[in-house]
Amino acid sequence: MAGASCPAQICAEVRAAVIGLGSVGARAARQLVSSADIDSVFIFDNDPTRLAEVGTALGERAIPLAGPEADGQGVSVAVLATPVGDHADLARTHLDRGHHVVSVSDGVEDVTALLALDGEARRRGLRVVVGAGFAPGLSCLLARHGAATFDSVNELHVAKYGTGGPACARQHHEALGGHATDWRGGAWVERRGGSGRELCWFPEPVGGQDCYRAALSDGLLLVPAFSGIQRVTARQAATRRDRLTARLPMLRPPHPEGVLGAVRVEIRGRRGAATDVLVLGAMDRPGVAAGAVAAVAAVHVVIAPEQRLGAFGLAEAADPLAVLAELARRGVKAAVFEGSPVASRAVP
Repeated sequence: MAGASCPAQICAEVRAAVIGLGSVGARAARQLVSSADIDSVFIFDNDPTRLAEVGTALGERAIPLAGPEADGQGVSVAVLATPVGDHADLARTHLDRGHHVVSVSDGVEDVTALLALDGEARRRGLRVVVGAGFAPGLSCLLARHGAATFDSVNELHVAKYGTGGPACARQHHEALGGHATDWRGGAWVERRGGSGRELCWFPEPVGGQDCYRAALSDGLLLVPAFSGIQRVTARQAATRRDRLTARLPMLRPPHPEGVLGAVRVEIRGRRGAATDVLVLGAMDRPGVAAGAVAAVAAVHVVIAPEQRLGAFGLAEAADPLAVLAELARRGVKAAVFEGSPVASRAVP
């Protein structure tokens, strides 16, 4: 392995593959190419022009693949950054080839199907990291890190603002028109997408935004990670036009690159005899942050022998603080809100 010393059982050459080179995948590939823990990075996209462009931009350490399976390349971990919908099938293919898997998909069906691979991944001695993006992903890490400061956690509430590339924007649109699920008292409760308006405060300059229920997968990853949790919700920011058109085809093409985005996690629980609330947040371009999260998760999966096997979200990462610290080093930083909706400080 390139870089400093490592445990003997994993000092073999570490190769990563990135499948899908959209807004998130291209950023993940760039982060992996610059990582001292990864020896080589293979890349693939269904669009040969896009594959050639990204390969040229990343330089000689990025090696184009002939197909998404990464056959015969000695890959250690595959990052799946294709659009929502085919991640479970791709993950099975890579598990068959002995690869760890990191998926950036936030689609409810994808996340459900990927989590169902837990038994198969365990049998093969492999790991499938699910929802390794902005939200879920970074939001899961913030939830786990914040929860460590409580004696017990009763509620988790996630909200997000902004989208990454076109595929992310389409998913945002479809999620608002879908069915949301809240976790309440040990059971899932179905809600109508676009309902449950709540004013949520994000790090400045995003500030206060109206957020609504949507078909989001955050709860599917948070509930298994917090035994005894009583309530989990997830919302996304939306305008009145977003809500009115959510059940129609998108009226205009999505922006080719997402602009500023933000995520916040509200944690409610007990410290001693008192009930307390902690709000953590982060702000970045969603595609940039999601790419960094996916890349750091890929490195973490390969070089962290203490991480459990199977399929899980980043709320079950073996050392979430170490992952957050590495993300901060790469420019993705979190903050804790203090005293007022707009007052915040960096997470230590």
